[in-house]
Amino acid sequence: MLRFLARLAVAAAGLLLCTFALAQQLAPQEDRNVFPLDGAAQWAMDQQGRWTAADVARNDAIAWQLSPKGGIHRLTTGQALWFRFKVPPLQGEGWLLQIEYPSVNLATLFEVTAEGAVQVAQAGDTVPVAQWPVPHRYPLLPVAVSPDAPRSYLLKIENPHTFSARMELVHRQLTGIREQRTTLLLGIYFGLAGLAALVAAISGVVLHDMTYVRYFVAVTAMALAQAAATGVGGLLLWPHSPWWNDVSSLLLPVLAGTAFLWFIASAVSLADRHKGLNWLVLGLCVAGIATAIGVALVEPSWRFRLQVPVVAVACVAGATILVWAAQRGDRHARWMLYALLPVALTAMLPLAGTAGLIPVSALTVNSMPIAIALELPALLGILLLRNQDRREHGRRLLGLYHTDPATGLPNARVFETRLQEMVARARRMGYASVLLLVDLEDEVQARMNWGATQHHQLALHLAGRLLSIARDPDTVARLGDTRFGMLVEGPLRPDEAACMGQRVVARCLMPVQNQPVAQVLPVRVAQAIVPRDGTDAQELLAALRALLALHGGRPVQSLKRATV
Repeated sequence: MLRFLARLAVAAAGLLLCTFALAQQLAPQEDRNVFPLDGAAQWAMDQQGRWTAADVARNDAIAWQLSPKGGIHRLTTGQALWFRFKVPPLQGEGWLLQIEYPSVNLATLFEVTAEGAVQVAQAGDTVPVAQWPVPHRYPLLPVAVSPDAPRSYLLKIENPHTFSARMELVHRQLTGIREQRTTLLLGIYFGLAGLAALVAAISGVVLHDMTYVRYFVAVTAMALAQAAATGVGGLLLWPHSPWWNDVSSLLLPVLAGTAFLWFIASAVSLADRHKGLNWLVLGLCVAGIATAIGVALVEPSWRFRLQVPVVAVACVAGATILVWAAQRGDRHARWMLYALLPVALTAMLPLAGTAGLIPVSALTVNSMPIAIALELPALLGILLLRNQDRREHGRRLLGLYHTDPATGLPNARVFETRLQEMVARARRMGYASVLLLVDLEDEVQARMNWGATQHHQLALHLAGRLLSIARDPDTVARLGDTRFGMLVEGPLRPDEAACMGQRVVARCLMPVQNQPVAQVLPVRVAQAIVPRDGTDAQELLAALRALLALHGGRPVQSLKRATV
């Protein structure tokens, strides 16, 4: 009886090995340290997810298919994808099965021997990265090899959506060399992201600008999303949290897209340009946050169905807002569009990989960090230029409060303040100063003489003549369309103060450069000497205005104490 059972066991083992003999042996690439599974391994789908490794190893009725290069396998929760392959005779240790997909839920490796299928290693989002056999950004499963004979393995993949990652048998040494290159790329990206976030936070606090605060939130959310997508988060930030490692790769991109949409609305001042559009964008942001919560709560196979459309809508909406603002004169919006366009385009690659439209590869995983590394300094520079222009615009608006925009002279408000100060100084020091109001003698005739194309230059020419008379402490201001004021600081001799109006008239009657000799600036001047003619600034101005209105004969009208 025992002899019969022994023969039966040998026959079963032989049948098991014969079944695996149908699987092709892995063939190396040009580099003998790389054995791709594509084109050599075979795959089968467990629609119910009930097969065990022993069932798969024994059942020769399973319809195995050759794994094509770049094949896309559509999975959902409760299903399992099985691969079988044979490792050729190899020397040494340190061979790893590399599954280049940080977001795979669970990958379990079994070795098939005469005794049956034995679990060798397990890794994936549902297992804490700290407990992986080789903690890494993506699963690396140790594979035992033999120098004398090939060894057979089974690989079970469980994922709530499509699986199309490249799988290779590689030596640990080659893995280290590859990882150094990727680490350099990711280090550059995360370094720039940290710098941009720090500068944005400091600028937001110092400049009291909410746009920088929103940019800080967007950059931080995007950095966390890329940490989850590239596996850096699971390896370094949350190595003991399998639930968050599983959900973060689909949840954080939703928050990042929402944060960037929120930032773009502030960067183009959408609330000031169009309140309706601003409320629409805020509604999309609220919907994005609600979707992120839904991604965390729904059944895993529904997560990518929520994530993909929301991120796509955020990219399209952000680009549309920038185009809309650029068409309405926002020159910074155009440059922000140029900076963000590569990020929006490369964002479609991981979305397409998650949706199963293209195979997952290093390009789909690492393309966004490359684009963002180029975008971050450009966008930060655009924000700094935007802030500089806004501050300059604010200074110009503040200057309009004190300055006439056409001539650059002080306006009536500044003139009255300086008049009060001049009167106070003249009264306190006991010397004479002069106040003058200057009007064009016949504005209508002057405009006719100058013509329709040049009459707007009258004010500029008149301002230039008055400035040519004024000294450094004196003030020339524009009080109206054709009325100017002039403050001549003392001390002045009585004859100097009395003839100041005649000097102004004489200078204005001089020929204008590049104009006919008869084309001059006929003016009328009303003047007062302070403090002789009065010490109240408003009364002095009112009296001079009355003189200009009543006396139309002489070009110079002097205010006397008796008049006041």
